[in-house]
Amino acid sequence: MIEIDGGFASGGGQILRTAVGLSALTGKACRITNVRAKRSNPGLREQHLQAIKAVAELCSGELVGAQIGSTRIEFYPHRTREGGLNVNIATAGSVGLVSQALLIPALQRSLRIRIKGGATYGKWAVPIAYLQNVLSPLLKRMGYEIEMGVMREGFYPQGGAEVEVRTRRARFRPLDITERGGIVSIKGISVASDSLEKRKVAERQREACEKLLFDHFKVEPLIEVRYSPSLCPGSGIQVWVETANSVIGGNGLGEPGKKAEEVGREAARSLISEFEGGPVDSYAGDQLLPYLALAGGRIQVSRITDHCQANAFVIEKFLPVRFQIAGRTISVQK
Repeated sequence: MIEIDGGFASGGGQILRTAVGLSALTGKACRITNVRAKRSNPGLREQHLQAIKAVAELCSGELVGAQIGSTRIEFYPHRTREGGLNVNIATAGSVGLVSQALLIPALQRSLRIRIKGGATYGKWAVPIAYLQNVLSPLLKRMGYEIEMGVMREGFYPQGGAEVEVRTRRARFRPLDITERGGIVSIKGISVASDSLEKRKVAERQREACEKLLFDHFKVEPLIEVRYSPSLCPGSGIQVWVETANSVIGGNGLGEPGKKAEEVGREAARSLISEFEGGPVDSYAGDQLLPYLALAGGRIQVSRITDHCQANAFVIEKFLPVRFQIAGRTISVQK
């Protein structure tokens, strides 16, 4: 039984998702205490509960203490199965965060995962568009292929997303990204619910974002506009820079009272900051670590975050590796 303090470093849901995902991958049971101890509403929330339940279903695992508000769980994994998996999220919990937990054990098998409910864009959560267009290309370079399709976007507070994820069994090779290389393209997707189409919210997000990006990079961005049926109004924008050696992302989230133009500028500022910081953005910096531990290699990130330190802490409990952090470069020692 691997014991993990869920209050380490960031003390958030990242520790839970990584631990349960690695538990399913390695077959090692784990006990997590102080779940989300450093959050204002500690314990399991809907998106965390659905994430670990989905992982448990994927490997016919047993969960103890898996209910809303619980600050302690035990997980006993069994064999990961092939085929399909259906996941339902009753609230506007993040589809991206649920996917994060599933992608770790899914690397052992070719799977089709259908997620209904939840949000594709949400506060303090990775958008599905980021996983599609930033993380997935980086994982593909490592030998892990993922395809994601969004049939319906979901926004806070009602959720209602529909997403399909397909994975192919990984054939890992090392990843080495310590230099950015020249810019190949700048792309993005600006989305909004159908109810905001008359106000041209997605177009306004795009235009404000494109202006800032062009002023900074002197490269013409190509940002797609998309409207989606949804249960409630909402919007978001994800942008990314493809360079010779990497893909770097930034995003903005629509909220009540926040102008569409500010959402677009938020995404642009986020991308510029991450790009100037290093060849791998801070979001990929922590999300790549489980795969880096398996494949080997090194990456230079825009900044070392609490999430990154928390992920390294958890991964070292399950796998025979040690992460070495020198400045902003993370390397794996086996």
